[in-house]
This record gives sequence, C-alpha cells and structure tokens, in this order.
Amino acid sequence: PALALALVLARALALALAAIATVSHAADTKMSPPTTATVLVVGATGRSGPGLLEALRAGGYTRVRALVRDPASARAKVAAGVELAQGDVRDPASLAKALDGVQYVVSALGSNTFNDPANSPEKVDYEGVRNLAVAAKAAGVKQYVQISSLGITNPNHPLNRFGKVMEWKLKGENALRTSGVPYTIVRPGGLGDGPGGKVGIRVAQGDTLASGQIQRADVAIVCVQALGNPDAVGKTFEIVAGEPGASVDWAAFFKPLKRDP
Repeated sequence: PALALALVLARALALALAAIATVSHAADTKMSPPTTATVLVVGATGRSGPGLLEALRAGGYTRVRALVRDPASARAKVAAGVELAQGDVRDPASLAKALDGVQYVVSALGSNTFNDPANSPEKVDYEGVRNLAVAAKAAGVKQYVQISSLGITNPNHPLNRFGKVMEWKLKGENALRTSGVPYTIVRPGGLGDGPGGKVGIRVAQGDTLASGQIQRADVAIVCVQALGNPDAVGKTFEIVAGEPGASVDWAAFFKPLKRDP
C-alpha cells in the first residue's frame, strides 16, 4: 500500500509540474509576438533606423517594411531583405498602401529642417505622427510604438528655441493617444551611437528625469520588446542608461508602469 501510495503521489506531482510548465510556456508565448507579423518602420533611414532594423532582425522578425519617400535612394541605406514602401507622413493619402497588412508600427520620426525646410516640427513631429496614427487605426494596426523624447513637457526645454520642437512633439504624442490605435510611447534621454545591451535601463514616468543618456541601440531593443506585449500598451515612459553590466528582465520590465489616464 505504501508503495502504491508513493506511486500515486509521484504521478500527481508529475502531472502538476507538467501543468505548471504548460501554463508558463503559454504565458511566454502570449508575451512574445509572432515573428510572422509585418512591422512597418518609420524613420528607417534616419540615425535611429539601423538600430531598429537590427533589433527587429535579432527579435526574429522576418517581415519588416520601411516607409521611405524615395525607394531608389533609400535602398542603399536600408538593410537587404527589408521591404520598401513609398510614402510620406506629411501626405495622409500615401500611407494606406504602406500600412496594408501591417500589424505593428515602430516610428522614429523626427523633424530635420537642416536637410529639408519642409521637415518642420509642426509638419513632422505633430502632423506626421497624427497622420500616421490615424492611418494605423484605419488599417487595424495592433500596436504603434513611437519614439519621443525625455523632457518633452518642459516648456523651457532648449529645443523649444528651435521651432518649438518639444511643443510639437508633445502635440504629436497627444494625437497618438487620442487616435484609438493601441500605442506605446518611449521617451529616451540623450541618444548615443554605441552598442546596445551593455548596461541596464532605468525607467520612469511623468517626465520626472531631469537628464540622462542612452544608446540608440538600447532604445531600439526597448521598442521591439514592447511589440505584442500587453503590459506595454497605453503607456508612456522615459528611459535612460542604468548600471553597466546589468541585465534587464524583459518579462517584468513594462508591467509595473502605469497606463496613461
């Protein structure tokens, strides 16, 4: 009888462990977006673009599309295997085709009047984000991740002396929030061009971080980790570099953050 009882208990324990493993695996699967999803990258030819494309590749995404104004010139700047879709965020009519079949959008939009006077903060950081958000909502996009900026709510920010950059960026954020498309807004500190994954990541909310730096590659990793993660949706947060050599627990990174009101 004792042996029989032991066998029964052992079998029950094995079944319980199997059940736990199954639940854990299901949870992990739910947290990980399908790599067959199509991701549209906006700003792929800019300084943050290569990092986003690399982070998506490392994350297993094989269907990546870049929104570009001039496919011929963009081809030399965008990694092979990335589909090019012609469009301009300043022209809403050009976005529907680029968003066809897209599940996720990651945007590194940023105004640059030095290269093109038409790339003003109003036209790109506000209207461009608004146009893209409205088009993404109409296309049924599951999540739109926007790279914004630390200090955006500071009316005395130095960048407001140059075309009111931060004021227009904040209006762009608000347009995304009210568009109805599921979103995540990432506000990085000063951007560097070094390698990613070398430091921890400090995260805050409410634009309370006075300053801080972070590598573009680490910003890209945060954006890709947010894709398909329900704990990242509807949230705005700031990120700067953390402790050197520290690791990031991505399963828990977004969960403590509060959703936008």
